Amino acid sequence: MPRSKHPDFPSPQFITTTEALDAFCARMAKESFVTVDTEFMRERTYWPELCVVQLAGDSEVAVVDAEAEGIDLAPLGRLLADTNVMKVFHACRQDIEIFVLKFGDVPRPLFDTQVAAMVAGFGDQVGYDALVSSLTGGVIDKAHRFSDWSARPLSAAQINYAAADVTHLRDVYRKLSARLEKDGRLEWVAEEAALLADPSTYRADPETMWERLRPRTTNRRFLSVLRAIAAWREREAQRVNIPRQRLLKDEALLELAATAPETPDALARARGITRGFAEGKTGVSLIAAVTAAKALPDDQLPEVPRAKEGPRPSPALVSLLKVLLAAKCEQHHVAPKLLASSEDIDRLASVDAPDLPLLHGWRREVFGEDALALKGGRVALGVDGKRIKLLPA
Repeated sequence: MPRSKHPDFPSPQFITTTEALDAFCARMAKESFVTVDTEFMRERTYWPELCVVQLAGDSEVAVVDAEAEGIDLAPLGRLLADTNVMKVFHACRQDIEIFVLKFGDVPRPLFDTQVAAMVAGFGDQVGYDALVSSLTGGVIDKAHRFSDWSARPLSAAQINYAAADVTHLRDVYRKLSARLEKDGRLEWVAEEAALLADPSTYRADPETMWERLRPRTTNRRFLSVLRAIAAWREREAQRVNIPRQRLLKDEALLELAATAPETPDALARARGITRGFAEGKTGVSLIAAVTAAKALPDDQLPEVPRAKEGPRPSPALVSLLKVLLAAKCEQHHVAPKLLASSEDIDRLASVDAPDLPLLHGWRREVFGEDALALKGGRVALGVDGKRIKLLPA
């Protein structure tokens, strides 16, 4: 099914030179906003391979061939850094990661329509297809969703497909921002955007990668080896530019942390490790990481991850707070996930003065203040017809 047409938009410009990109970005710098999307490949690499960048302003749309011979993307970097132009994305984290890697910073200011849709009551992490359909009546053509965007030349159909994403996004942004301004919620979206604006969010720290594996042990020597080989895997995957799981799977890391091999023979006995790997340069560097971790003095070993603070929460109180959360989300037309996670509710129920996002900013106004009152016995829940309401205790 074809995408809906935009009669007010000209055909997309296909940009393959620095000069054309510079001229287009100069025109976009005079706009109040520009919609942005990317097409990239990552299946076979550690680092995302940027293939195409799509941009649209009020009346122009361009598809930039990021792999065109001789093209310099510096004009794009300057546009993304221009604080006078709002950069509009949908589900922006992967796009921003690419731009942080390429330009060293997050585009500023930014507006994520997925976050905005959650604030506007479209549910948790609403899909782009559904959002376009609901707000604009447009239909997303999925024919080129799994294209190999690194293959050249790009077809006319691919270029039109890529351009349509940012033209639809222009319409979605206008509809959402108008609704949020009417409801007085643009500041809520701005608060969420601030959480996305830290460049460190998009940079993996090799020294903390072991924590993602959530090891269930208090053996600090085991944790020391796990920390060392997880960091080794991250740096090695970055160096040779392959996905970390393709270099060494998580299960293999946990086994190696337990066996701590210090010879190629011992390494080769681990599941998923070939003798060629064990005896080659990669295996030698992995063994060196294990050996160094085993030699660390006790005061340099990682601390055992602490259990969650406080007693186990009362299941009844947790259930009551979740009822209040659902009622508040219904009342204010906000996605529950944006207000509070299940972990946040558990912590609120079990800790006297927790520092949680739901107790700051707009979340406290919408939910946090009443949640504290309910927990403190100052209010109770009642039913008014078909809705939950708060009653003085």
